[in-house]
Amino acid sequence: MARITVVGLGYVGLANALLLAQHNKVSTLDTNVERVNQINQKIAPIVDKQISEFLESVTNPLFATCDPFLAYQNADYIIIATPTDYDPQTNYFDTSSVEKVINQARQVCPLATIVIKSTIPVGFTERMRQHHHWQKIFFSPEFLREGKALYDNLYPSRIIVGDKSNEAKQFADLMMQGARNNTVDILLTDSKEAEAIKLFSNSYLAMRVAFFNELDTYCEIKSLNAQQIIEGVSLDPRIGSHYNNPSFGYGGYCLPKDTKQLLANFKGVPSNMISAVVAANDTRKRYIADTILNKGARKIGVYRLIMKSDSDNFRESAILDIISNLANTGAQIVVYEPRLKQPFSDEFSLCHSLKCFKECDLIIANRLVNELEDVKSKVYTRDLFNKD
Repeated sequence: MARITVVGLGYVGLANALLLAQHNKVSTLDTNVERVNQINQKIAPIVDKQISEFLESVTNPLFATCDPFLAYQNADYIIIATPTDYDPQTNYFDTSSVEKVINQARQVCPLATIVIKSTIPVGFTERMRQHHHWQKIFFSPEFLREGKALYDNLYPSRIIVGDKSNEAKQFADLMMQGARNNTVDILLTDSKEAEAIKLFSNSYLAMRVAFFNELDTYCEIKSLNAQQIIEGVSLDPRIGSHYNNPSFGYGGYCLPKDTKQLLANFKGVPSNMISAVVAANDTRKRYIADTILNKGARKIGVYRLIMKSDSDNFRESAILDIISNLANTGAQIVVYEPRLKQPFSDEFSLCHSLKCFKECDLIIANRLVNELEDVKSKVYTRDLFNKD
């Protein structure tokens, strides 16, 4: 039984902690006192049905604390799952939270193996190894969906560890031990290659989203049936039907920052595609805003800010940029978002009553849901397949 500390109680950190707690002693560390208290009371601090159920039933309960000394003491592995945001000013990830954790961990528990799960730029792990004169720092990318984080850890598509040492193999085995599927590929790579795998994977998914959105834009302008065309394209087994449902643009925790970070890593490398993906997403959001404005509505309702069903996250949601574009024209915007108590921007007002919200002249919804069925005639959406 390994002694493991997981730092950061968001989707990635909590999903990993619960996965590993099935067979190991797991402590968690977070700066948010409320989240720490919730974990110790077996209450999920994020919206994920399976995480809530697992937290209540896991045999080895998680211990959560805000004290780094208590968290790191005697740990065999320290897993870092703190957020790293893309900084447009520097064209680089803000990795300060990861660096702070590594510094603390090295002071309190200098012999622990450090595993970075936060998304980082290519070359970061090697830089940390050299700075700390410690080779037992490696990166292991995550491929989790919001609202399905624990499920995607229990049934992983692959397990990748950016190191080929015995410690890396042992960590991969720990992840495999907690998984429910027995046919998972384990890939041990060099550190930079593992970092690049994460960025290229998410950028490819962003490219698919941008492609089908651009296809949809073409169809809407040319009066073609986008659903029929996408169905026909997706029947090709080489293409498939995943990530093919048009939207207002890609957003969320990963795709916007990972595509921009990868683009920054391409500096000095001949390329066109990654920059085109980033530009295509911006173009799509501007097109959606212009299309909405052209409908001439005086009062525009925005149904939900969240990125996906079964999620409570609307950080970097594409709808936020569309709201900004609409607000810049002076449009009156009303948002219905049950997970928001107060508006965080003067660009929109908040409506807590769905009945009153439906009185808006036009309602825009990234995804069409049953509770809008009675006002479907005034709902603008590009959701063709009723799926995320």
